[in-house]
Amino acid sequence: MSSVTAAPQNDSVKKRNPIIQYFFHVWTIVELEARKVRKDPTDLLMRGIQPALWLLVFGQAFSHIRAIPTGHVSYQAFLTPGILAQSITFISIFYGIAIIWERDMGLLQKIVSTPIRRSSLILGKMLSASLRALFQAAVIMILAIVLGIHLNWSFISIAGVLFTVVLGGTFFSGMSMFIAALVRTRERMMGFGQLITMPLFFSSNALYPRSIMPTWLKVLATVNPMSYLVDALRGLLISVSEVHLFMDWFVLFAASVVMWLLNKALFFRILSV
Repeated sequence: MSSVTAAPQNDSVKKRNPIIQYFFHVWTIVELEARKVRKDPTDLLMRGIQPALWLLVFGQAFSHIRAIPTGHVSYQAFLTPGILAQSITFISIFYGIAIIWERDMGLLQKIVSTPIRRSSLILGKMLSASLRALFQAAVIMILAIVLGIHLNWSFISIAGVLFTVVLGGTFFSGMSMFIAALVRTRERMMGFGQLITMPLFFSSNALYPRSIMPTWLKVLATVNPMSYLVDALRGLLISVSEVHLFMDWFVLFAASVVMWLLNKALFFRILSV
């Protein structure tokens, strides 16, 4: 009975359009990650504590002393997109550890032995990290409502924020996978991740506007991909004088494509112990 029912299903898979089949494989990888998140959401809840502290402690303290010029918006409103970008970056930058763990457990090798193409596996893994980033975005948005932070809550704005979160999570998880392919052990990956997270954060425009940065820091902020993530989220969530939304999206998309190509080229290093 099972062989009789399986045959038509196999035929339908074979007849599926190659492009549809490719993205079906990508979706399969994303769905596997969603099941893992659903089974154990405690990791995401714990990761929500740090952005809450930034908004509650740092944001409120600097709002009172008014040390950083933020125009007509409060510092907490100015800071919220920066903390959201920080959460996306930090949760994605350590995704390579999960990739190395899956390789050590033999899970990646099992997936590779299936008809799923390697490039769709890589894209699926890059998009999978965005699921966790979306949860972080929900936590920060709820916290902003509780704290009474005035943000743009229009449907278009929220849809744009979700798209930006996915773009940012895809790029930084791709960068993490690329680093994982180079360092190849969980210990080195942890050390490297800790080494680059704070420089990425403090050299971006997450905490302060570019207008008050010294020249050397402006140069670093310009080449820092996290600045484009912050810039896009800030343009969507609060009213700022200069919005470069499409350029920010283009930079993040182009950087994600570069990371996907690099991971595709180095996939043999990810699989090898």
